[in-house]
Amino acid sequence: MADSLFDQEPAESGARLSMPPPPPPQYVGFWYRVLAYLVDSWLLMLVVAAVFALMSGWEYYSSWERVYIEGEWHGSRLVNFLTTWVLPALITILFWEYALATPGKMLISAKIVDATTLQAPAPTQWIIRYLGYFVSLLPLGLGFLWTAFDSRKQGWHDKLANTVVVFKKKS
Repeated sequence: MADSLFDQEPAESGARLSMPPPPPPQYVGFWYRVLAYLVDSWLLMLVVAAVFALMSGWEYYSSWERVYIEGEWHGSRLVNFLTTWVLPALITILFWEYALATPGKMLISAKIVDATTLQAPAPTQWIIRYLGYFVSLLPLGLGFLWTAFDSRKQGWHDKLANTVVVFKKKS
């Protein structure tokens, strides 16, 4: 006879407790993603404009006559490249890495996850996803519009990076 409850054998030798399968993820659709994109674009524009002004000088925004002088734009090409290409990529990828979402996606309670594991994507997936934005944009934005028709609401950038955007589970 068993000494404790934990030493007892199950009533049926083949019986096992099984957990119900987790509910399928709820994918974020096209219009929610458009809303998140608009919020992110607005916030990113403010940050980029402020950083660009700090690096190039506030005169850039004061008069168009002073901006374009003798065929050259005011400010260095390096500052322009860093603030318009590198900074947005860096900000976006850092938000993805540390929050699994940008501010716009946070607003709608969404996160970006690996499409296979539903866990946080690898850093390489973030880079592929960001570069995939350009692929999605090139044919008249068709890669972004694709989310409206795809069963898992993936844009081309998501498919390239093997990611999906899902609503956060309520705790």
